[in-house]
Amino acid sequence: MTAPQTAPHIVLVHGGFVDGSGWREVFGLLRQDGYKVSIVQNPTTSLARDVAFTKQVMAARPEKVLLVGHSYGGVVITEAGNDPKVAGLVYITAFAPDVGESVAKLIANPAPGAPVPPILQPDEGFLLLNRTRFAESFADDVAPDIAEFMAASQVPWGVDALTGEVSKASWQSKPSWYLVAADDRMIPPPAQRDMAARAGSKVTEVAGSHAVYVSRPMDVCRIIKDAADTIANF
Repeated sequence: MTAPQTAPHIVLVHGGFVDGSGWREVFGLLRQDGYKVSIVQNPTTSLARDVAFTKQVMAARPEKVLLVGHSYGGVVITEAGNDPKVAGLVYITAFAPDVGESVAKLIANPAPGAPVPPILQPDEGFLLLNRTRFAESFADDVAPDIAEFMAASQVPWGVDALTGEVSKASWQSKPSWYLVAADDRMIPPPAQRDMAARAGSKVTEVAGSHAVYVSRPMDVCRIIKDAADTIANF
């Protein structure tokens, strides 16, 4: 499938503990089909800074923008998506907060029996996942050598990013799509489904871990292209 000439510029936003390199396969597949794609390399030190970095990438593109966020990246795109240049939002097993919500608030009261991510105690205001449990919680369907590298190359996630609250939820006024990863052990699938339903998102569900964007890039591209092509026809 070739990208429509009026397709939006796709901007990929990573989540916590990782960086933009995880989008490599998704980036390549989208570019192969003719879509224009950029990747935001957020510092994940605070929500405000990450939104600013994302807007900087958006500002450099003349076209309308489709924001794609994974995990905590969903919080970033929810806030950054209020920019008039943004035409739509895609959540990849991501947080989709409402006004006044943060990751910290959304994970404060897990459902009984829900898996608890192995997040270590804050150190100098930053969080990491237990390295020995990274694969089982974050990337258990990723090739072992890649999962090991992801665990070893973790990016410290700032507590200020975790607690950053959304001031205006862009999904309230813009179309959104949501990919639920049915085997996610970081964000429970029922919570994903609830957030997607609240946002009125078009939902696709696949088997996959929290790192579904790494393990199943073709499935991730399919929903992104559906969103981009829909927006192209607006």
